[in-house]
Amino acid sequence: MAGISGHWAFAFGVLGNIISFVVFLSPIPTFYKIYKKKSTEGYQSIPYVVALFSSMLWIYYAFLKTNTTLLITINSFGVFIETIYVGFYLFYAPKKARVQTVKVLMLSVVGGFGAIILVTQFLFEGVVRGQIVGWICLVFSLCVFVAPLGIVRQVIKTKSVEYMPLLLSVFLTLSAVMWFFYGLLLKDINIAAPNVLGFIFGILQIVLYAIYSKKEKVILKEQKLPEVQKTAVIVADDENTNANKKLPELTQEQIIDIVRLAGLLTCTDKTPVATCQHDANCGVKAVENMPKLQTVEAS
Repeated sequence: MAGISGHWAFAFGVLGNIISFVVFLSPIPTFYKIYKKKSTEGYQSIPYVVALFSSMLWIYYAFLKTNTTLLITINSFGVFIETIYVGFYLFYAPKKARVQTVKVLMLSVVGGFGAIILVTQFLFEGVVRGQIVGWICLVFSLCVFVAPLGIVRQVIKTKSVEYMPLLLSVFLTLSAVMWFFYGLLLKDINIAAPNVLGFIFGILQIVLYAIYSKKEKVILKEQKLPEVQKTAVIVADDENTNANKKLPELTQEQIIDIVRLAGLLTCTDKTPVATCQHDANCGVKAVENMPKLQTVEAS
């Protein structure tokens, strides 16, 4: 049975590596947007700093345990890619966000990780050292899953999913499932436990994305301009009377007379003006097919 569980643990570990690899790559569309905007406005660096710190801790933990090669492989890649993300963020971040990110980096990666190594190496030995580091990893793994809740709060506040990386949420959820079974089969609570919360938070983000993306579509649909309606000429009510007035319907002869009068000034069939003044039929051709004017009542 131990051999079978070991094989299953290896299988889930490999799947966890594959999915976690995709998880680490999933923020690439986010950073592509940052590159196009030349600004990190609207995005936060905390999830990437926390993920970097967590990967470093898991590598340290894996070296203190046995049969944890799969933890070393994926978290080594995690340290590499998260370092690139943080560097990219610092390059495009405004001054205030850049300073804040550097402070968090110094506090966690340099100060925090350095302090953990020093304390555990000098104060603890053997199995106890591994247990202490394991519990620390557990806590910071929870922070990795909790960190995107800042984005969840932003989504609820703005009612927009523009800054929620759906792909990251989906693969974090799948990754949590794989690593949960990996830890369960290895009987390592430090690996299994945080992934339960990771699964819950992942589902929460996916549900919120589904809800607010639909609301955004409805809002955009409602904001569409109405179709341009055909215009009609109406006559407003006379202020001194209660009855609506109508434009009188002109006869064909009256229309022709009007055009003839206009012909004294200009000619509608491109005949010289001097000729038009002596031609009683000038402009008649232009109105032979003219429709009668319609009367429209004011509403």
